[in-house]
Amino acid sequence: MCIKRHSIQCIIPPYMMEKLMEKAENKPTAFKTKVQAYATDDKFRSKRQLFSKLSHGAKRVLLHESLKKATKKAAVNRAVYTAKNKETQPGTLVRKEGQAPVKDKDVNRAYDAAGYTWDFYYSLFGRNSIDSKGMKIIQTVHYGVKYDNAFWDGEQMIYGDGDGKIFSSFTTDIDIIGHELTHGVVQYECNLAYKDQSGALNESLADVFGTMIKQKTLNQTVKQADWLIGENCLLGKKYALRSLKAPGTAYVNHPDLGTDPQPATMSGYVNDPSDNGGVHTNSGIPNHAFYVAASAIGGYSWEKTGRIWYAALTDTKLVKANAGFADFKNATITHARKLFPGDSSVSKAVSDAWVTVGV
Repeated sequence: MCIKRHSIQCIIPPYMMEKLMEKAENKPTAFKTKVQAYATDDKFRSKRQLFSKLSHGAKRVLLHESLKKATKKAAVNRAVYTAKNKETQPGTLVRKEGQAPVKDKDVNRAYDAAGYTWDFYYSLFGRNSIDSKGMKIIQTVHYGVKYDNAFWDGEQMIYGDGDGKIFSSFTTDIDIIGHELTHGVVQYECNLAYKDQSGALNESLADVFGTMIKQKTLNQTVKQADWLIGENCLLGKKYALRSLKAPGTAYVNHPDLGTDPQPATMSGYVNDPSDNGGVHTNSGIPNHAFYVAASAIGGYSWEKTGRIWYAALTDTKLVKANAGFADFKNATITHARKLFPGDSSVSKAVSDAWVTVGV
């Protein structure tokens, strides 16, 4: 589950889940719904943990047959299914690559955002899909009843509809979809262990690339971007799931969730056993480092800062599965110097950003 020692790479973190559980204790129907959601989370956690330990060859043996049919040339290949509010996957095919939009908005949003994500990674880094080998992007919408989460489960994307009171559909934000698909990229690259600082880096990379995918889709500069994750999914104009610009302020005094607990610097670092050592909470620290670096460098976040972070993400010598914040800091500084040897201001901006957050 997303609470109590069983964190998975879900977009909704344990500290939010725990608040919702507390609120639902005296409402049997709502409480049962939340408990069922946690049981579902646990199933996906087990599957993804298994995938993370396998070799690339072993992963392909276990893949769904439709996922093995990778494109030979670099081209996006999407398929969106509906679970029809049951817990089945992938479900019933609704839209596949090249087909026109359908009546279901969730299907179309998932289809489009997967396209934005594929284009982001291919146009900037020459990466052909999640595994860089043309992997088909499978997505399932309408999973479960009022299911409050979204996942990359090791093979495909899954989206709940939300409860309609606190959360809307999990297809409403490009950055959420980019976040979860980036967990797949991490899985096929540095494969960061999902605990302690390496787990927080895993979550941070998903946020960092998720927000860049949104920014590039909207053609926003670092100054124009809002640097928020999930501002449409968490209902209410003044709320979002996370803020890279100001961790701890994404939502304040929310009637059900309280106040965002993410720290922006190491002075607020927590060791939370219910969240694998605080992977969702402490991700605010490297998130903020990226924001500070990108803001200092200026322009579009993906042009320089994003290239540096991607180079670090794919450098398995400097960023091993158990990498901590300091390891990733060193990798980003190293690649800033390699990528921009004639401009020392870039590596200085990266180094200063990590100092700002206390790493």
